[in-house]
Amino acid sequence: MSIISLHPENPQSRLIRQVVASLREGQVIAYPTDSSYALGCHIGDKDALERIRRLRQADRHHHFTLVCRDLTEIAKYARVDTWQFRLLKACTPGPYTFLLPASRETPRRLQHEKRRTIGLRIPDHVVPQAILSELGEPIMSSTLIMPGESLPLNDPAEIEARLGRELAAILDAGPCSLDPTTVIDLASQPIAVLREGRGSLEPFGL
Repeated sequence: MSIISLHPENPQSRLIRQVVASLREGQVIAYPTDSSYALGCHIGDKDALERIRRLRQADRHHHFTLVCRDLTEIAKYARVDTWQFRLLKACTPGPYTFLLPASRETPRRLQHEKRRTIGLRIPDHVVPQAILSELGEPIMSSTLIMPGESLPLNDPAEIEARLGRELAAILDAGPCSLDPTTVIDLASQPIAVLREGRGSLEPFGL
């Protein structure tokens, strides 16, 4: 495990390729976003997903998130109606996670066991965007909040001290927020706020 220092505006391509290689090899990383730090792994790696589930002590009803590069990727993994698309377009990229009905493209292990929904997000941060561009597909992700705690970890040194043995890399691109994403359930009527975080509720009239 190592802390990888990245330029906050222009992440080094060589280091991004190194991170992507770790993801493709089934490793778990901690990376900064436009909200808080998150844990990430390859979308197709069941063992890596289970490691994140264990670190978070998450049950089968935990909503994992597909971190996507753009709206095109979201449309592949979720069924999106016109009114939902308008909200997504207005609020992405940004510090939001949206719950939507999963499409047939989405592996069942990534979906909420009962609702068959999936969390989706497009971050406004150069580091995950650089990773997604090199990887060519979404990252399976979960906010880096430890069991029994209310705030995410946001200091690379503390993450290393507490989770170093579990992670292939901790990406450091400067300060990261302590606020997680705002989670909006677009699969329910009326729409519901499941977690109020960094993203404003104003676009949803809430």
